[in-house]
Amino acid sequence: MQPFCSLFSQILKVIPRSRFEQLTRKHGSERHARGFTSWQQLVAMLFCHIGRAQSLREIEHGLRSAQGKLSHLGIEVPHRSTLSYANEHRPWQLFESLFYVVLEQCRSARPGRHALRFKNPLLSVDSTTVELVSEMFSWARYNKRKGAIKLHLVLDHDGLLPTYAVVTDLGSGDITVGRTIKFEAGSVVVFDRGYIDYEWLRSLDTRGVFFVTRLKKTAHFKVIEERTLPRSRSVIRDQVVDLTHVRRSTRGGFVPLRLRRVEIVDPETDKHLVFYSNLMDFGATTISRIYKQRWQIELFFKALKQNLKIKTFIGTSANALRIQLWTALIAMLLIRYLKLKSASPVSLSNLVAMLRFHLFSYRELWAWLRSPFEPAHPPPALQLSLL
Repeated sequence: MQPFCSLFSQILKVIPRSRFEQLTRKHGSERHARGFTSWQQLVAMLFCHIGRAQSLREIEHGLRSAQGKLSHLGIEVPHRSTLSYANEHRPWQLFESLFYVVLEQCRSARPGRHALRFKNPLLSVDSTTVELVSEMFSWARYNKRKGAIKLHLVLDHDGLLPTYAVVTDLGSGDITVGRTIKFEAGSVVVFDRGYIDYEWLRSLDTRGVFFVTRLKKTAHFKVIEERTLPRSRSVIRDQVVDLTHVRRSTRGGFVPLRLRRVEIVDPETDKHLVFYSNLMDFGATTISRIYKQRWQIELFFKALKQNLKIKTFIGTSANALRIQLWTALIAMLLIRYLKLKSASPVSLSNLVAMLRFHLFSYRELWAWLRSPFEPAHPPPALQLSLL
């Protein structure tokens, strides 16, 4: 059966339109719409990211070239000045709220668990810097020549979906944002040295949140217990320690922070790595593998910057930049959703490239995902009978 709409239109159906309309009323984004709706703005920005349009002009001309295929998208081709004005003045909070709505839709396609054997949710926390030109983005300037913002992210390793995001200026420290994140009890959180605050680590432990991280080499500790080493040759120490240089005063005296200390030798680089965790019942090898999974969030940032448009911006105001970042995260959620639903082992970057080429092709989406590299087969011609 021939599909009745383009791949782009079928992808947009992942976004619940009724919820989107509720959000537009909540945020008042169409108070002065004048015919250009928030849905048209969203579709134009998603086309910017997935279609790799480099400017407002390319967004306008790219959509105009598919003029006959836009009816199923529910939009008309916007003028670049109209889109620019909307990005500068409409609230970016609309797209932040929409991000979490789309996230709920994408969670239904998750495989059900991460790559490691334990059942606890595994999360990574990190941030990435988006550099800007200070002359054009004066509000984000941090020295005479450069400007920048930071994108903070929580990545769920079950499906590799971003579950929390916040955009701040470069001066906001990682730990400042980390303190505001609410983790569920039983979760295993992985982060680097930028999030080290001993009282925050203590609060995580008190709330039943497990963590694996690294400390500075100058961290002072007292060994409480030496544990039996596993058969793995990479683990050379497994200890229970008290951090002695950071203590919290209580009515009963001083309470040190008790953690697990695991030291390994990386077989690839021969470097000594030391991990600290409050996971007392997990094996030492498992703790080292948990920290190794933190690399997935670095790969996510790399995929975000390489495949979507967040290195250069089509607007210079803070509002337009935030809209572009949040719509990029929504586009990444949609792409991850397609990747999870796809039966093909195609990589994420190849999927984005093929999707860009076939964005307005009339193909059945899920059949195309099963074999994105095969050409479409035309329907058989219907021969009329003369008798």
